[in-house]
Order: sequence, then structure tokens, then C-alpha cells
Amino acid sequence: MARIIVVANQKGGVGKTTTTVNLAASLAVMEKKVLIVDCDPQANASSGLGIEVDRRENNLYSALFDIQTAADAICETEIKFLHILPSTHDLVGADLELINKEEREFFLTRLIEKFQDDYEYIFLDCPPSLGLVTVNALCAGTELLIPLQCEYYALEGIAQLLKTYELVKKRLNPGLDIMGVVLTMFDKRNRLSFQVEREVRTYFPDKTFRTKIPRNVRLSEAPSYGKPAITYDIRSMGTQAYIALAQEVLDAQSAGAKAD
Repeated sequence: MARIIVVANQKGGVGKTTTTVNLAASLAVMEKKVLIVDCDPQANASSGLGIEVDRRENNLYSALFDIQTAADAICETEIKFLHILPSTHDLVGADLELINKEEREFFLTRLIEKFQDDYEYIFLDCPPSLGLVTVNALCAGTELLIPLQCEYYALEGIAQLLKTYELVKKRLNPGLDIMGVVLTMFDKRNRLSFQVEREVRTYFPDKTFRTKIPRNVRLSEAPSYGKPAITYDIRSMGTQAYIALAQEVLDAQSAGAKAD
């Protein structure tokens, strides 16, 4: 059964989609079967993998409300083991459409149940909000991955997310755990990055990944070519950081399996 990893932070511009796409791509290159579910109506994960979202009839929005379209909605990518269930701008209305539905928090859970046995990892790339789509992702997930930008208000920005996480875990999804915090946009020339790192590692001593994702032009350029960084420029510092993060994820899983 797949590990279902929710990539969330209600603060925008912290590297959620960059982390989703590049961590997923790095695991896929290691021949792990990976699916990205693009839960953001901005559809950046979809376009960043070369999917022309406006030309697709079937997508996450259609699959949420007509589960029979799910299989047709999943797209292959240029990386053999990486698939994506793309988003669409129509998803912006999903919060309103779900609000009066019965068991409104579990639409995404039921959708993912149809194909979770086909993958080893499923990444849910969330929008920068804590609306019903994000709550659906938290209810469907097994783990929460929090990208945290190395800036002054970093820790303040995740306080509400952690509050929502605790409520979801208590009332709706007791199996949801915090996978970890990954530091993004780390600038080793800036003392503030090191200050934020110290605070985060103090606040999350056992839940902060060793790997730090640097500010990197190649990471920013790759989506405009519809590519993950690993196929755009494998030698870049950003690409190498995400490969290291993927290896850290695999090592932690192996260590957990041995402990069990």
C-alpha cells in the first residue's frame, strides 16, 4: 500500500510544488512507483510536468465528483515511474461544492482508494489555504510533509497548519503523522537562514530533515520547460539536494521497517 504524503503549508511561495515535483521525480528515478495528485487549482505541479491542463477533459476536479473518470485522468510523464493526476482551474470551486455534501472531508480518500495499491508513493500537492480541499488531503494522507521557507516568519506561518493537523488527526484521520519539515530556499550567504534553521531544529528536533533545499535558479527555471529539475539539469545544486532528500526519505523508511 502506498505512503500518501500530504505536502502542505497554507503560506504561499514556500516551495510546496517545487518539493512535491522534485522529490517525487527523484524517487521515480530510483524506480519507485510514484503518483502526484495536484490538489491546487493553480495547477503548477501539472504544468511543471508538461501537462496542458486546459485541454484535458478528465482531471482531479472531474474525478472528485465522478470517480469513474479517475483512471482516464491519470497521465504519464517523461519519467517512467512518475504519473500525475492533474488539476484544473475549475478546482477553485470545489470548496463551495463540497460544503453541503455528506462526508465532505472524504471525497479525496475514496478517490485515492481506487489506485493506492498501484503506487509506492502518492504525493498530494495542496493549495496555499486550509480549505476543504486541503482538509480532504489531510484526511486521505498517511503523512504530512511541511516545506518551510527560511525566512523571518517561517514558524509563525505553520502554527495554523499544525492546529488543523491536530484537529484532523483527533477527529477524522488518527493515522495521519508528521513526516517532517524540509527547509527550503536556504541561502548559506544569509545569516537569517541559519537562524531559522536553528529555531526549526529546536522546535522540531526529530522531525526536521537533514537535507536543506538551496535557493537555486535551475529549480525555478525547470517548470517553465515542463520538466522536473532532475531531467532539466541533473548537476544543479537544487537537483542534487532533492536527490539527497529522496535518499533520506528511503533511509528513514528502511530504518523504520527494521525497527518494526
